Amino acid sequence: MPEQNVSFFKTFWKKLRRNKGAVFGLAVIVLAFLTAVFAYMIAPDATPDANRIIVEIAAKKPGHRQHFLKIPLIIKEKPSVIKGFFWGRDESYELIPISSFKIKGDTVFAEKYIDEGITEPVSLHIEGVNPEGFVTTKTFWLGTDKFGRDILSRLIIGTRVSLGVGFIAVLISLTVGIFLGSIAGYFRGKTDDIVMWFVNVVWSIPTLLLVFAITLALGKGYWQVFIAVGLTLWVNVARLVRGQVLSIRELNYIEATKAMGFSGARTIIRHILPNIMGPVMVIAASNFASAIVIEAGLSFLGLGVQPPQPSWGLMIKENYNFIITNNPMLAIAPGIAIMLLVLAFNLLGNGLRDVMDVRS
Repeated sequence: MPEQNVSFFKTFWKKLRRNKGAVFGLAVIVLAFLTAVFAYMIAPDATPDANRIIVEIAAKKPGHRQHFLKIPLIIKEKPSVIKGFFWGRDESYELIPISSFKIKGDTVFAEKYIDEGITEPVSLHIEGVNPEGFVTTKTFWLGTDKFGRDILSRLIIGTRVSLGVGFIAVLISLTVGIFLGSIAGYFRGKTDDIVMWFVNVVWSIPTLLLVFAITLALGKGYWQVFIAVGLTLWVNVARLVRGQVLSIRELNYIEATKAMGFSGARTIIRHILPNIMGPVMVIAASNFASAIVIEAGLSFLGLGVQPPQPSWGLMIKENYNFIITNNPMLAIAPGIAIMLLVLAFNLLGNGLRDVMDVRS
C-alpha cells in the first residue's frame, strides 16, 4: 500500500476514534457482521433457519431449562461442512421434552412433558451404548416462541437478513444514485432536467408505498425484499452526488481535464467521484440503517422475508401479542436488536460526517 494511503488511513482512524459514539457504532457493526458470518456455528439451534419446532415448550420465558430425550434419526446423507456453515445442519436427533427420567441398565425411562402438570411415560432402549448420552439439558436464554423455537438462535441467524438487506440495498442505491447524480451534475442542461424530473417523481411517492408496489411486482421473498428496498433509497444519493458534482466541476483541475481532452466518463470516474466519497460514505451509512428498518417493517406486515426464515421484523410480528401477556421478551428482544443496529449505523454515520468535514 502506498505510503500516502497509509498516512491517510492513520489520520482517518485517529480522528474517528476521538468520537466515542462512532467507535461504539463501529464495534456493534463488527460484532453483528461476525455474528452473521458464523451464525450457524454459534447458534444453539443450528438447524436450517433455526426452525426446530417443539410445541410442548412453546412461549417459555428467558432462562427456561428443559431436559430432553434424544431419539436418533436415520440420516440419508452425511452433512457437508460447507452446507452446514452457510445453511445449517439437519438435526440427527429428535428431541422429546421430559420432566424427569431414570436409567436402568441400557434403558431410559422418562416422563414426557406435555404441558404444565401433564406428563406421559416413555422409554428408550439402547443396546451397547451408554444411555446417559441420550439425555440432555438445554437452556433457552431468551425463551421460546409460540412454536417452541429458540428465540436466541433465530435472533442470531436473523442478523444475516438485516445485514444482507442493508448491504444489497446500499449497493443498489449507490450504483443508481451515483450514476444518475453524476451525469446530471456534470452534463447539466437537458440531462440535468430529465434526471431531476425523474428524481422528483420518485421523491414524491411515499417510501413505504413504493416498496409495497415493487414488492408486489417482484413477489414476496428474500431477494425480492433486497431489490425493492434498494430501488427506493437511491434518490437521496442522486441528489447529494448531483450537488457535490455541481460544486466540483467548476474547479481548476476539472477545467484542466477538459482542456486536455479527457472524456466526460474519465473525468467523472477518475477525478470527481474520488473527491466526493466522504459525503457518499455518510449517506451510505444512513441508508444502511434505513434499509434495516424498512425490511423489518415489510416483514412485520407480511411482505418481506417469508417463514420459516428468521427475520427480526417477522419475529416481532409472530410474537407481538405476548407483549401484553406474561412473556414480552419474545417481541422485545428482536426490537432491541433492530434498535441497536440502526443506532450503530447512525452513530457511525455521524462520526464519518465529522471526520470528512475538512472545513471544521
